Amino acid sequence: MFRRLFFGLLLTCAAVAGAEPEKSVVRITTFTQQPVFDAPWRFESVRRASGSGFVIRGKRILTNAHVVSWARQLVVYRYQDPRPYLARPIFIGHDCDLAVLEVENPDFFEGMEALEIGELPKVRSTVVTYGYPAGGEQISYTKGVVSRVEVQAYAHIGNRAFLAVQTDAAINPGNSGGPVIQDDKVAGVAFQGMSGLENAGFFIPQPVIQHFLRDVEDGKLDGIPELGLRLVALQNQTYRKFLGLPDNDLGARVDYLYPELSAAKVLRPDDVLLQAGAYPIASDCTIIYQGNRVNVSAAFGEYQRGEAMPLKLWRQGRETNVSVTFGSKRLDQAEGNQYVLPRYYIFGGLVFTPLSLDYLRSFGANWADATSAELRYELFFRRMETPDKARPEPIVLATILSHDVNANFSIRGRALIDSINGIRIEKMEDVVRAFESSTNAQDAIEFVTQHNLECLNHAEAKAANAGILSNNNIKQDRRL
Repeated sequence: MFRRLFFGLLLTCAAVAGAEPEKSVVRITTFTQQPVFDAPWRFESVRRASGSGFVIRGKRILTNAHVVSWARQLVVYRYQDPRPYLARPIFIGHDCDLAVLEVENPDFFEGMEALEIGELPKVRSTVVTYGYPAGGEQISYTKGVVSRVEVQAYAHIGNRAFLAVQTDAAINPGNSGGPVIQDDKVAGVAFQGMSGLENAGFFIPQPVIQHFLRDVEDGKLDGIPELGLRLVALQNQTYRKFLGLPDNDLGARVDYLYPELSAAKVLRPDDVLLQAGAYPIASDCTIIYQGNRVNVSAAFGEYQRGEAMPLKLWRQGRETNVSVTFGSKRLDQAEGNQYVLPRYYIFGGLVFTPLSLDYLRSFGANWADATSAELRYELFFRRMETPDKARPEPIVLATILSHDVNANFSIRGRALIDSINGIRIEKMEDVVRAFESSTNAQDAIEFVTQHNLECLNHAEAKAANAGILSNNNIKQDRRL
């Protein structure tokens, strides 16, 4: 699924106060079933996978989100105990790739200690990963050295990057979710490797873990919020002099503001951010974070949704101080991996579904070459270049279920919808309204590509719909 990053399905845990943290590490067996995004009423076959987890306070298990995503059933096993126990997720943080499970039988936790979360490990220090790689039933221990600390793309969500730690301790399939231990405490959660690199794996460090656990303390998951801006480096000395900036190599330029978040009301394009909270921002958009030079987004990751961050900035030749509240950016969710059932609507054999990265990936491993320029532009670039024309939920004609009523269609799928019966299609509900409120003899469907038009006989398509669904073994014409 991912070209560059791959998961290791393992959950290891941070160390307990004692010397045997392995007794608090659990093996997880999952039975998953994913939807088919270009045929959204269908599901793939059930697959079995394995991962790891560890006990945390409150008689809960911490693991990776990708270990339990799309799970139909979760079975957990204690250390050196053959008995299976049923579990279920209570919080799944897809953005930070962490999840909390509870076990149906409270006897599962008898005699098990909750592992404590430690600190961000130092580079060149030693850590040990615990888990059940390669589907093994016996726990595995791997010792390694912390190689670097940086902001790294999280493969599970696809379009988010957070603090991550690289180690030469092996992170193999089955290791995901397992604890990485240092000084008998959890330094991180093993979660992914990188193809092409030998003896390199990554784990989610303490700051991200603590953010997730604090987030769910109130019983609901808000996710890691965002400030709502895009920064670019400001290292051109002539430009810095033009702006009147001091010659101290501090400050990164605000290049873009996301209109749906509060930063757009406080900041302006071309503002220069000098300091975020307690962290001075270098001209290359980095800060010193616990001794490591990392992207400034690590500082943003310390805040929960609704909390305000003080910012020092340079505007019109002088310093000024502002405060920006963190929120959640929703309009770019389709650009990452989706973990909700795809919406769809079927009329006259025409299958409509939202445009998303998951939909594009249904075209195969070379999806970037198999998709049209219109689809890629609409999903990844439209909001940045022409935000006034961007659609909150672009809709595509995914495929056509063949029938006499649609036999003359020249476009058979993979096409972006512009309008139906004169109604501009902004989201799935517009498609439903355009067809179900139609009083026309013919339904006119306009596509973005060269404004191609196709038409359906409305009465015939409506009459044929039930039969088309039955012939294709589809129970419902919609999931909204």
